[in-house]
Amino acid sequence: MEPLWARRDRVLDRAALEDGDVLLDVGCGDGLIGFGALERGVETVIFSEVSEQLLDVCRAAARDLGVADRCRFVAGRAEDLAGIDDESVDVVTTRSVLIYVEDKPRAFGEFLRVLRPGGRISLYEPINRFSIRPDTPERFWVYPSGGLADLAKKIFAVFEAIQPESDPMLDFDERDLMAQAEHAGFFPVDLELHAEIGPPKPVKWEIFANSSGNPKIPTYAEAMEQALTPEERERVTAHLRPLVEEGRGVRRMAHAYLRATKP
Repeated sequence: MEPLWARRDRVLDRAALEDGDVLLDVGCGDGLIGFGALERGVETVIFSEVSEQLLDVCRAAARDLGVADRCRFVAGRAEDLAGIDDESVDVVTTRSVLIYVEDKPRAFGEFLRVLRPGGRISLYEPINRFSIRPDTPERFWVYPSGGLADLAKKIFAVFEAIQPESDPMLDFDERDLMAQAEHAGFFPVDLELHAEIGPPKPVKWEIFANSSGNPKIPTYAEAMEQALTPEERERVTAHLRPLVEEGRGVRRMAHAYLRATKP
């Protein structure tokens, strides 16, 4: 949870919260940012989420924490906040939300609409495009393919068919976020980017094989099952297991924190 708490705190720090603020947390999930904002003294948090199940989780947590009277719960998407009135909130936050939104410019337009003049957005989004290396496509994710480049291509094709580079998780970078905020009407716009290239953490092979890069795609084991013959899977596993368990690869990650103001 520590990385999630750190991102929550960075989003809230950059929001420049003030006592009495009304904060709209778009794509609130289980309420990590919203309840953190309440602890910092905002007057009201509007929890917005497409999933009624997650809204129910937030409702229950609000009751348990004794803050239900300072909370509202609204079903809606980032690009369609019809349940929120014009110029009715002081701050809009997101955490890993725009990566699921196809029409990001429309979402920024909705953020601008619901904010009062002088209101702020404070957003966190991973920049997944940074992890793509078009010059070295013949890899097993973050691990070298060795002499098995043909098998790496077969597995990559499974993921690419489900999640091409036009997918919302991959179709933008930090410059796009800044441009979309500016074009929507925000000014000034500030973005902090943290990017790193380094080794992946060592992990047990069974854990790695049964995990996936994101919720939209199959696990690595499922992709191998779909793309490879039993003999090919044995070769890939023999090659990859020591790399995975010893952390011998190259991992590329980038994170963007965007803050902007409605004039």
